Amino acid sequence: MKKSLIAMTVLAFSSGIAFADDKPSADEAGKIAATAKAWGCSGGEGEKESEGSGVYELNDAKCADGANYDIKMDKDFKVISITAD
Repeated sequence: MKKSLIAMTVLAFSSGIAFADDKPSADEAGKIAATAKAWGCSGGEGEKESEGSGVYELNDAKCADGANYDIKMDKDFKVISITAD
């Protein structure tokens, strides 16, 4: 009984663990930058979500209005969200 209680507790806590994001390849980074440029943004830190969702992110991109934004893109590098940072 005690072992199964411990196992359930570990499972409950481990299900909330977030996956770390991967660094995009040079080709992917170029496509992320090109998409951002088309929206009037540059710079920032590119990421590729490691869950296999095919989502890319550009964090802290500086955009034409002078503000920083986080930009999410789908697997085809089309913008799916832009949020103020």
